[in-house]
Amino acid sequence: MIELIPAIDIIDGKCVRLTKGDYATQKTYNEDPVAVAHEFKQYGFKRLHIVDLDGARSKHVVNHSTLERIASATNLAIDFGGGIKSDEDLHIAFNSGASWVTVGSLAVTQPEQFLKWLNTFGADRFILGADVKNGLISINGWKEENGEQLIPFLTKYIKEGVQNVLCTDISKDGMLQGPATSLYQELLQQFPQCHLIASGGVSCLADIIRLNDACIPAVVFGKAIYEGKISLQELAEWAENR
Repeated sequence: MIELIPAIDIIDGKCVRLTKGDYATQKTYNEDPVAVAHEFKQYGFKRLHIVDLDGARSKHVVNHSTLERIASATNLAIDFGGGIKSDEDLHIAFNSGASWVTVGSLAVTQPEQFLKWLNTFGADRFILGADVKNGLISINGWKEENGEQLIPFLTKYIKEGVQNVLCTDISKDGMLQGPATSLYQELLQQFPQCHLIASGGVSCLADIIRLNDACIPAVVFGKAIYEGKISLQELAEWAENR
């Protein structure tokens, strides 16, 4: 069964969402991300995806105190990303309670550094962030395209032992128009050993069911919950009855 991973995106310590990664579209949903995380836990979710949007924009971890508060208050297994560009950022994330760290931009711009981290900490502690627009990788909060194609990018690191991949179709993100299921199926055909986490576009429970039927291992979703398109109750009931 597909793993359900709710998301909390953070700016200024608040729970927010963007559309297609555009900071001008910021909408604040809750002043207290810890309360949001508690609600996820109450409905039986075990995992949480946290994005430090301030960190992604500033190119260093910013909202680590919020990560630490959520981790200590909920015991959820957390993957954390956004602004992890240095050894210091990495240690801050792990020491603040992250079970996994999502690395995207640095894996593109500083591959030697990322390979060093994989060897030092183990590939199982990392999620490779592959943010895609028109088949090309975008970096630094989706503000830059570096021209690297998705498949060669993934191939390079899967050969180095990476198994966890978070793939976001930027054109779908925050649009509530359905996920890029065909893209994820294509990636799994290419990399059947990959633990692929789908991200972007989930608008309703039917979207999650379609991803589940397509044998996608995991899905991250956020805006559909915050906009009331999916209730945590119906998600929990569906997961329990699978």
